[in-house]
Amino acid sequence: MLQLEAAVLGGLSPDWKQSGFSTAGKRQRYTLLVCVCVCSDGGPLLQLVCEGDFEAVLFSSAVQGLLGGAPEEDDSIEAYLERQVLSYLKHLTVLETALLVLAVGCLNLFAQSNWTGPPVELHVSDFLPEALLQKFSQPAALNAAVQSSLQLDGESVYSLVSNPLLLLLTRVIFVNCGPKLETLQLLPWWTLRYVGLHQQILEERSPQLFNLVLRCIEKVYKCEELFTNNTHRNLAIQFHLECSYACLTYYEYRRAKEHMQTARDLSGIDVNMIGALGKRTRFQENFLAQLILDVKRKDSSPVPNSESPSLSPTPKELLPKDHQLSDDTVLNQINLAEPSEHELPDLSAEEQTLILCLLSQPKFWAVEVTSLCLRTKLERGSSRRVERAMMQTQTLVDFFSERNCPVIERLKMFYTCRAPPLWDLQRQLASLLTDLGLTSSALLIYERLELWEDAVVCLERMGQHGKAEEILRRELKKKETPSLYCLLGDVLKDPQYYDRAWELSKHCSARAQRSKALHHLRHKEFQQCVECFEHSLQINAMQLGVWFSLGCAYFALEGYEGAAKAFQRCVGLEPDNSEAWNNLSTAYIKLRMKEKAFRTLQEALKCNYERWQIWENFITVCIDLGEFSEAIRAYHRLMDLKDKFKDVEVLEILVRSVVDNLTDHHGEQASNLKAKLQELFGRVSARCSTDAQIWKQYARLYGDGNSNNVEDNEKALQFLSKAHRCETQAAGWEKDMGNFRSVVKGARDMANVSISCSRSKRNPQEALQLLSSARLSLKSLVTKARQLYTDVATGELHDELRGDVTELEQLITELQDLSAQLRSQ
Repeated sequence: MLQLEAAVLGGLSPDWKQSGFSTAGKRQRYTLLVCVCVCSDGGPLLQLVCEGDFEAVLFSSAVQGLLGGAPEEDDSIEAYLERQVLSYLKHLTVLETALLVLAVGCLNLFAQSNWTGPPVELHVSDFLPEALLQKFSQPAALNAAVQSSLQLDGESVYSLVSNPLLLLLTRVIFVNCGPKLETLQLLPWWTLRYVGLHQQILEERSPQLFNLVLRCIEKVYKCEELFTNNTHRNLAIQFHLECSYACLTYYEYRRAKEHMQTARDLSGIDVNMIGALGKRTRFQENFLAQLILDVKRKDSSPVPNSESPSLSPTPKELLPKDHQLSDDTVLNQINLAEPSEHELPDLSAEEQTLILCLLSQPKFWAVEVTSLCLRTKLERGSSRRVERAMMQTQTLVDFFSERNCPVIERLKMFYTCRAPPLWDLQRQLASLLTDLGLTSSALLIYERLELWEDAVVCLERMGQHGKAEEILRRELKKKETPSLYCLLGDVLKDPQYYDRAWELSKHCSARAQRSKALHHLRHKEFQQCVECFEHSLQINAMQLGVWFSLGCAYFALEGYEGAAKAFQRCVGLEPDNSEAWNNLSTAYIKLRMKEKAFRTLQEALKCNYERWQIWENFITVCIDLGEFSEAIRAYHRLMDLKDKFKDVEVLEILVRSVVDNLTDHHGEQASNLKAKLQELFGRVSARCSTDAQIWKQYARLYGDGNSNNVEDNEKALQFLSKAHRCETQAAGWEKDMGNFRSVVKGARDMANVSISCSRSKRNPQEALQLLSSARLSLKSLVTKARQLYTDVATGELHDELRGDVTELEQLITELQDLSAQLRSQ
């Protein structure tokens, strides 16, 4: 049974020649597989699925028998389908394989209808009983009932999704009735694929689907043979790739990275970004370093390992056209100086899906389309490439309707690539048209797709505010939906429409409460805002933006515990959100949880190393916490980011911690950081050479002239002299008594250090020069004091300055005496 399930999962065709299998051993395995299929009741259906004839599966006698039962009076469509499937299993216990094939056929047909093409025209009346259909007066009502069954966590389904009943039937078999299908070991893997498609048609991420993903991954891991048998190696690679995409969808970045790394290890290829000489433009004369993707096999083999079966490539003529860049300057691709050194090996389907950015080996529809979409997103910001991006997107949209490429070829590796649905491609096309200034053309696309939110944005850009309201009211006359009422509330800025959306959804619309909360936030009604955000998050907790806004609202209310919880959830969903980490640290600071604030700021800096605001918060927390080494590093970084950065208070604390030999946060002596702090001051003083306080702290770091080291004393004197010069060059310094006394104190300290340094000089001439310089500075201060602060009536100095001037005069006398002694020598 595992071999059968593995073959269905891998998309293997019954024709081994078509699938690329040719060895005798593989033929023997397939013979056994066919026996299993034919002996079970799922054999004919399996044949149809392998051939890509999914419609025939739906209209087969077995499925018609399954869906032909009479409904009960109060049956919803989902309840009817579930009851029919359970009844089917109860009476015919051997048909689990047939149910698996039916669900796979429905899921693939749903993917064909909305993702791969070609279009599928199905009429529900062809395979649902008349008694059930009579409950719905019009097909639109039936479609609305199906979409309502697919709504999860208050998130609505895209209104124009094609054939949603197929997804509902898949859900009923895989999820509702899954516990009854015990013999199917890989059923959880198919459930994982169902989740991937269901999530893409919802407005926001669904916590229910996320929990289902985690359960499915855990169950698949229990099938040990899938991961230990080397013949299933390629299938294991597919599984880890699909898990990686699923985890990325729900913000589980660590798990996604682990799955991706496991897939890479299993594939045996090395993928690295390296530099290579090449030319990027037509007129470039010299080869310059270019960033390229280097792909090598660890065993240096040019072809993939053939032990594990893989899919055969699709003929190139059946794949979408890859538009060349017809620019007069930029080359279509980099012209490498030595292309042979970086030639790609021949990659299998799984290896191509793992790399996903290869257009040089077009082999599979899903890989090609996904790669072209990624390239389009990258090129839309380039003026020389945006035209190609638009043409490529249009080609992909048109290819959906092409019938040359069979659906069985399009579905190869489809679930491991996450190719976008048709409406997403069309939305990208409309967005590109908007970027090119073709807003009216984009508006037509949005209206056709019933993407009313994007349509409203277009109309707002065009200045047609009244037209936006007119369109929304017109659609509401056709059918009232919570989303339309929310949009009308956004356009009119009227909260009553959010309340109507809330009531219409029977209190299940997370969007209605979210929109109402944002309305209160704009009007600074923070208490009501918090309540609405909380209601929205109770319905759907996987709303990243809502958690962030809730944290901001709590900040406005000074509810720091609530803010901390909100930003914790925010960084849990998106670990690289530097703004959320920074805000979380602020909440911890307010709560006096400085240790946590320090850790969160470290995470914020990992996410955004260039934002000076985060570094300023970080250096403040470092100082408060006693992380002096980190504070020095942060000061260096702030100087890198801000040319005029200066924080004298931080420098004073750092100097005091080193001079007084304080203990840091880790119990180590701060004096060990003296060399690092001296290096920092050397850089700070070079940039801020006119700040007297910085020079004073610099001198203090060298002992203020009281050190046992002669060189340190001379440096301290040099810095004190520069501090005195900066103070006396400041405009109007002498007019304030406090400033004047501060300058006098600094000059007195400088003179004392000059005397100390002169005594250690062996050369009398150098010593005399030090004393003379200090004496001139003191004389200048005494003269200014007598000029500015002498009472005209009495001729006496101001009482506060009299003692200071007396001390200066005594120092001058001492300096004169020492100078006389040196001259006599």
